[in-house]
Amino acid sequence: MKTMTKPVAIITAASQGMGAACARELSKRGYSLVLMSRSDSIKKMSDELDAIAVTGDLNQLSDLEKLVDTAIDKFGRIDSLVISSGHPPKGELGKISDDDWLSAFNLLFLSVVRLCRLTLPHMLKQKSGSIAIISSFGAKEPSLSFPTSSVIRSSLLAYCKLFSQQYGGSHLRMNCILPGFIDSYPVDPKTIEQIPMKRPGTVTEIAKTAAFLISDDAQFINGQSIFVDGGMSRSI
Repeated sequence: MKTMTKPVAIITAASQGMGAACARELSKRGYSLVLMSRSDSIKKMSDELDAIAVTGDLNQLSDLEKLVDTAIDKFGRIDSLVISSGHPPKGELGKISDDDWLSAFNLLFLSVVRLCRLTLPHMLKQKSGSIAIISSFGAKEPSLSFPTSSVIRSSLLAYCKLFSQQYGGSHLRMNCILPGFIDSYPVDPKTIEQIPMKRPGTVTEIAKTAAFLISDDAQFINGQSIFVDGGMSRSI
């Protein structure tokens, strides 16, 4: 184990999409990175960024333990988490099965709680740490198009508030990013018309938001849920 002077960040779901964009952005900003994905392509990403790759599943506690242990064994500290995830099951609200609800809960909520719980002792020992959770606009503006995501990600907002209240005095921070429609997947032209800026967001814009929130420039931002959606959300 070596104690590093460069900040150390763990990023999940880092082989593509918003997670990969976050990895590239933090690499440019001088972070040492530990990247996790279920896909073997995470090894290609780690080679590109001179990062450490861990192949694993957010749903598996043993894989999350391996992820945190790898970061500590290699770098001796964990300064930041950027927690991204895949997409949960969809369907008509009244027809979603128990298995699909549980799958969404494990992926979107329990994985976050577990990873934060595993990382917490190290951040408390350091007396510093920052966490950015990439969530969804549906957490505050529920959408029937994304029912399991909307319901379960709303619970993350409460967890974020409680985490910041419990550990803010120990110089730990947690914030949620609420992306709107992003160019990591095709966006219907009719949906784009509903966005005041008349375009989808980019994965790079999400990555830059995450990089800001975990940085020292955001030291007094804690427990917040921040829309990055081009003005689409209507909540006040």
